[in-house]
Amino acid sequence: MIVSLSILWLIAAVALSVVELTTMGLTTIWFAIGAVAALVCALCGAPMWLQIAVFIVVSVAVLVLVRPIAAAHFNNRLKKTNIDAYVGRKLIAKTEIDNLRGTGKVDMDGSTWLALSSMDSIVIPAGEEVRVVEVRGARLIVEPASSSI
Repeated sequence: MIVSLSILWLIAAVALSVVELTTMGLTTIWFAIGAVAALVCALCGAPMWLQIAVFIVVSVAVLVLVRPIAAAHFNNRLKKTNIDAYVGRKLIAKTEIDNLRGTGKVDMDGSTWLALSSMDSIVIPAGEEVRVVEVRGARLIVEPASSSI
């Protein structure tokens, strides 16, 4: 039994789409689009080498050009959790934050955390608002909230 190339491209497009629906990784959908483009070429009577070339070119082009935009729209609803959720938060310095003297504490959600300034030369006075820029172990790396560093 001889199966036409258009049937093979249709099967590939459906299979790749099903894989994308089960994984939601935004990877195989671009190859499914390439398979649909190759299917159109097959239905128009294009030779096999052209169908394969169209599949490769369309798949790679859509993957490179559209995937970053689609990923940004799909991943914008992700909520930061655990340590990632601390970065960017604004807190009040409980004590003076001085890296050279090794002092600095901030209160966050009822807990006291050790804090370091993001730059050794900056001393942050007690009571000043700070922004968390990084978490290193059990220490928060902060900068003055008014800073544009």
